Amino acid sequence: MTNSENPVVRAARMTLDRAVNPPRSSDRKALRRAVSGKTVLVTGASFGLGEAVARELAAADATVLLVARTAERLEALAAELNSKGGRAFSYPADLTDEVAAGELAKTITERHGALDVIVNNAGKSMRRSLHLQYDRFHDFERTMGINYLGPIRLLLGLLPPMREAGRGQIINISTVGVRIAPGPRWGAYQASKGAFDVWLRSVTPELRADGLTVTTAYMALMYTRMSAPTPIMRVLPGLYPEEAAEIVARAIVRRPRALAPWWVWPADVMSTALPGPMAAFMRVWARATRDTEAASAGGQR
Repeated sequence: MTNSENPVVRAARMTLDRAVNPPRSSDRKALRRAVSGKTVLVTGASFGLGEAVARELAAADATVLLVARTAERLEALAAELNSKGGRAFSYPADLTDEVAAGELAKTITERHGALDVIVNNAGKSMRRSLHLQYDRFHDFERTMGINYLGPIRLLLGLLPPMREAGRGQIINISTVGVRIAPGPRWGAYQASKGAFDVWLRSVTPELRADGLTVTTAYMALMYTRMSAPTPIMRVLPGLYPEEAAEIVARAIVRRPRALAPWWVWPADVMSTALPGPMAAFMRVWARATRDTEAASAGGQR
């Protein structure tokens, strides 16, 4: 959007944004008050939303710990943020590796103590029909490793000092897909995201009793590397990473239990109250859509 954008078009974009996406905040002063001088860890920080969140936090005077598998990207981002007066540290690690995740948690705790905020953003998307998965059990292993087991491994190492300190916040970047009826071809992805969502909601009462807060952001479509291979997602309404980072900013400032588009709750109710019509809709959807070339060729999507 530019300053010269037609006021009618701008109003339409803002209305569509409010209708489709979780609420967000562009109040950078409020974000600075919330994170200035605090230590925030961001997983999946080398690209997309994670990178955008890291930039916002560094600009707000937070100490940002960057975690992802791509060492070169992390180091370049940390160097850039530090050159602009920020405080950023690069911690390349594969969270699907139990030993690496444990060592990372130990290193971070030794160097930075109890963290103030953890943004669990790293994720693996997967959209593929059942008949293409018969010989690809590793699709399920990969999505579960990154979306479910990986973040648990890291949190099991980072939570003890936070609970002892009696403070901190966990922000989980989830998807609206775990709140509504699962769509065809998204089973591996939604199952892994749903598994972590259930686990986090289960332990939240214990964390809150120790003074920690937990916020889950149920995101709609974001224009990132993960969504790019699916053609229809290029024309559906969504957010760019810099815009989606404002949802995370709102989560940090207001510390709600959840952030989600307004329509998620009625859609969830309809999925339960009208299982027949919903199942019929999913059958039509499955027949009317196709796998992407990447999915058919054995790629990510």
